[in-house]
Amino acid sequence: MKTYLVGGAVRDRLLDYPVEERDWLVVGETAESMLARGFRPVGKDFPVFLHPDTHEEYALARTERKTAGGYKGFAVHAAPDVSLEEDLQRRDLTINAMAIGDDGVLVDPFCGRQDLEQRLLRHVSPAFSEDPVRILRAARFAARYAHLGFRVADETLALMRQMVADGEADYLVSERVWAELHKALLERTPQAFFQVLRDCGALRVVFPELDALFGVPQPEKHHPEIDTGVHALMVLEQAAQLSAKAEVRLAALLHDLGKALTPQAHWPSHHGHEKKGLPVLQRFCQRLRVPNSFKNLSAQVMEYHTHCHRALELRADTLVDMLMALGAFKPDSRLEEFLLACEADARGRSGFEQRAYPQADYIRGVAAAAAATGTDGLLDQGLRGEQIGAAIRGLRIQAVSRYKTHYRSIVA
Repeated sequence: MKTYLVGGAVRDRLLDYPVEERDWLVVGETAESMLARGFRPVGKDFPVFLHPDTHEEYALARTERKTAGGYKGFAVHAAPDVSLEEDLQRRDLTINAMAIGDDGVLVDPFCGRQDLEQRLLRHVSPAFSEDPVRILRAARFAARYAHLGFRVADETLALMRQMVADGEADYLVSERVWAELHKALLERTPQAFFQVLRDCGALRVVFPELDALFGVPQPEKHHPEIDTGVHALMVLEQAAQLSAKAEVRLAALLHDLGKALTPQAHWPSHHGHEKKGLPVLQRFCQRLRVPNSFKNLSAQVMEYHTHCHRALELRADTLVDMLMALGAFKPDSRLEEFLLACEADARGRSGFEQRAYPQADYIRGVAAAAAATGTDGLLDQGLRGEQIGAAIRGLRIQAVSRYKTHYRSIVA
């Protein structure tokens, strides 16, 4: 049985990058011969098997032929006569179209190693244009390797633009978009994912809510970068430095969606954008079937990020109401994630990247003071139902007022 290590494991080994999983290609075999060797089938659309001992994936060499629009419109041919080169030719990028045989020799028919050295993300063949998911994959690889200097090759970007113009991006379905978006958010430079999509014109098709932010101005005094879309990507960049959690990064990216709704006559001011954006966020999450953990945090950051920025100025009752709305006093509180996204927003501005964000520690202190309020005696007072909630709120406001006085005395 001729087996080859293929795909990402080869690419990352040559980059001296961590290899997370290994995929194997099998040439000259059939599904029946694989089963006879004890391999377990797992592929639905094409023959993929799990090794009986290592449980790594082994796929039979195959070719693909376009039969209809979209990413499912393919006829797959897997047979013993399919060569290694034919299988590699159907892959998306040259850096993913290399193999290493049992003898340790690199098989590189499409100059993937050269493109690694030149830091290029280049398509293997014109067949790249047959699968719209490859637009998202190319953008995601940009997000993974941008810090190493990688960029999408000019000819590949031109092909991606043509795919968008031909309507191929319209075939992308929510499950695949979310899968690629989620992976991109976890990469080292997730902002590159969205920049590549914008460069090829796919952002307006796949993420129109984000695309609408570009060209919308903000007050230069507070936003030297001016453009709201540029700011959104800068905030995502900061969020990636502050947190490894995809939920924090998405919330940071989407926090200003409401600014796209501001009438031009009111530019560059965006009064009330925090709540105006909530329905836009709801539609975004519904369309892409975004999990609730992402949706809920994004909504909290969108509605209350300006409260967070102005925390030092807010009254005690406003602070308590905000913390209650954020669920800060519940066991599953996500206050820390909220604060990280807000800090990313504050730092995601030209010249503000290294600025301190004392609001975060202040809100942590306020929350701790309010949470420490004793409520044991409320039932003894004969309070019931809503009266208990109102009394607890009152005690928390008193505790926060005391904390505010103490805080001011320290920083004075």
